[in-house]
Amino acid sequence: MDMLKMFELASRMDKVGVTLTRVGLIVVLLWIGGLKAFRYEADGIVPFVANSPTMSFFYADPGNYKAHKNPEGALVPENRAWHEANRTYEFAYGLGTVIVLYGLLLCLNPWLPQVGAVGSFLVFVMSFVTLSFLITTPECWVPALGDAQHGFPYLSWAGRLVGKDAIMMGAALVTMADSAKAYIRKRVSSVSQSKVAAKEER
Repeated sequence: MDMLKMFELASRMDKVGVTLTRVGLIVVLLWIGGLKAFRYEADGIVPFVANSPTMSFFYADPGNYKAHKNPEGALVPENRAWHEANRTYEFAYGLGTVIVLYGLLLCLNPWLPQVGAVGSFLVFVMSFVTLSFLITTPECWVPALGDAQHGFPYLSWAGRLVGKDAIMMGAALVTMADSAKAYIRKRVSSVSQSKVAAKEER
């Protein structure tokens, strides 16, 4: 196979790529959204929510979260009790429900592409909000603990996690455009069929 044929083959992968992108979004949304029902996941998002000017009001005591962090896999009863009082888990249940709902909207694309387009748009907005955590959450950057590499542009594990939402944002736009095109084709086809039926009746 020569180079030109390889590129021709690659050029025909756009439909497969869009399908894989949509499936990937669905898997991530359903999986991550479902995990919000578990307390270790709810504990993990506390720094993002507590520092967000648009979300911190969901918590009862967002200012004191640093004293009650739970390492993944660890069970600290005192911290869990604080998170209960802080409404950490109630917020996570609600957020997880919303994320799963977005995933289900994307699942409806083959039958209701207009719904899939709306779902993709909502995922785009969600990703934009998530990326704003890079500005509002100090834990997104390596702290100044003695090493020369700290602060911007040195992303911590939390910052690297948030930064990947730039990919999800782009994926959401791709699937939104694809769903919108499918809906337009469906509408045009429906209108054409109606006109043909009207002519035949005459």
